[in-house]
Amino acid sequence: MPYKSEKPYSIVFQGQAGSYHEMACLNLFPNAKTIPCETFAHVFQAMEDETADLAIIAVDNTLAGRVADVHRLLPDSNLHIIGETFEPIHHALLGIKGADISQLTDIHSHIHALPQCQKIIKELNLKQHVRADTAGAARDVAQMGDPTQCAIASTLAADIYGLEILKENIQDEDHNTTRFLILSRDGYVAEFDKNQTYITSFIFDVRNIPAALYKAMGGFATNNVNMIKLESYIGEKFQTARFYADVIGHPEDRPLQLAMEELGFFTNRVTLLGTYEAHPYRQDQ
Repeated sequence: MPYKSEKPYSIVFQGQAGSYHEMACLNLFPNAKTIPCETFAHVFQAMEDETADLAIIAVDNTLAGRVADVHRLLPDSNLHIIGETFEPIHHALLGIKGADISQLTDIHSHIHALPQCQKIIKELNLKQHVRADTAGAARDVAQMGDPTQCAIASTLAADIYGLEILKENIQDEDHNTTRFLILSRDGYVAEFDKNQTYITSFIFDVRNIPAALYKAMGGFATNNVNMIKLESYIGEKFQTARFYADVIGHPEDRPLQLAMEELGFFTNRVTLLGTYEAHPYRQDQ
């Protein structure tokens, strides 16, 4: 990655102080100036306005799936992926000081955090309320001052907003992990090292012909290129589709070159988003 972790970059993220986005930022760049944004759209706008050097955005979670807003905004953002990171998500149940679990009636959190904690929500029979992000939910509960209200957020958010940790590790599964992408306005392709594993991310529009997607994918199969992610977007008039893909490989790998060449025969456009080193988390799994 072309950015050094020790430098004080400014980094935009979605959410409030104490969110998992901010935790991912500071784990990667401990000296960063973090800039919270209310929505993902504001994050992309901040990068367009050159408010920050980098952006860090969540794209997938092992329990809740993909982050839809990001997949909608990324293709036309003109931003480049320069790296990835994975963060284990350990949710906590937070309430105001003196609150007791038996008093709780309502729970507040991000639209992706609530599905990750359905076991405890059902156990306590809590009414769910979607908030812009987990840390914002913690802030709102603190402002309410109501012992019947609680939030799903990080223990860091509890410290920031003066809340009590009623229960830790409330996520449904221990493998609860979120993948974050690091975005830059500058294009970047990692320098090739045959001993390193790379991910290449790109977007392509298939031609409006029968079996176009099947044929476009054929080059990856015949050249033994592992495609690890494929997301679709419906095009104008519902006649063609745009796809986002992650594959294992570097543009200097001959198999990937051949696969991309074959892809070109069945697409109207291919846009490279970035080639970056695979995070060690992938090897650990």
